[in-house]
Amino acid sequence: MTKIKHIAIAGNIGAGKTTMSTALSKTFGWDVHYEDTENNPYLSDFYNDMNRWSFNLQIYFLNSRYQQVLKILNGDKVVVQDRTIYEDAISSLQIYKIWV
Repeated sequence: MTKIKHIAIAGNIGAGKTTMSTALSKTFGWDVHYEDTENNPYLSDFYNDMNRWSFNLQIYFLNSRYQQVLKILNGDKVVVQDRTIYEDAISSLQIYKIWV
C-alpha cells in the first residue's frame, strides 16, 4: 500500500484553504506548508499597484511553491499544502480579469 505524502488544498481567495490545512495538520499530525505571505517582498506593493506588481508577485509565489514541492518530494513526512503550484495559472488569470 502506498503511503500518502502530499495533500494539496485548492480554492479561491477566502475559501478556507488555510483553515482546512491547519485543521488537517492538527488532526493527523501532518506538516503544513502555507502560502508565503510573510516573506513576500511584493505583496504590499501588489495591493498598492496591481498593474505594476502582479507579474512579480506571481513569479515569487510560483518559485515559493516550487521550493515547497521540492521539499515535499525530498522529505519523508506527510505534508498539507494550502495552495498548489498548479493553481498559479488560474490565479494569474483571475487577478488579470478582476484587477488589472
